[in-house]
Amino acid sequence: MIIYNVTVNVDDEVHDQWLVWIKEHIPQVLATGKFSDAKLTRVLVEEEMGGVTYSIQYKAHSRKALDDYYKEDAERLRADGLKLFADKMLAFRTELEVIDEYTVDFN
Repeated sequence: MIIYNVTVNVDDEVHDQWLVWIKEHIPQVLATGKFSDAKLTRVLVEEEMGGVTYSIQYKAHSRKALDDYYKEDAERLRADGLKLFADKMLAFRTELEVIDEYTVDFN
């Protein structure tokens, strides 16, 4: 399984507006059909640069699905955020491959 992780540092000045926007943006990314689900998390480490940092983790259906997302959807969907928030947010993307998953059953 491939996780497409987007880490975003958001300037305090636009934080509230960005949070509303990202909660609308994530369903648009999922609507591409390339991902099965997503998690929006707040990074709990204070950044020297200030602002608030978030991580959005999209679970891709496959490597091909993620590649198709890059080819067919990413540019358009990234442009929306850049147009609205320009230099008030800084994003970087990483790809993670899940090797194993573990759970604990207390029953």
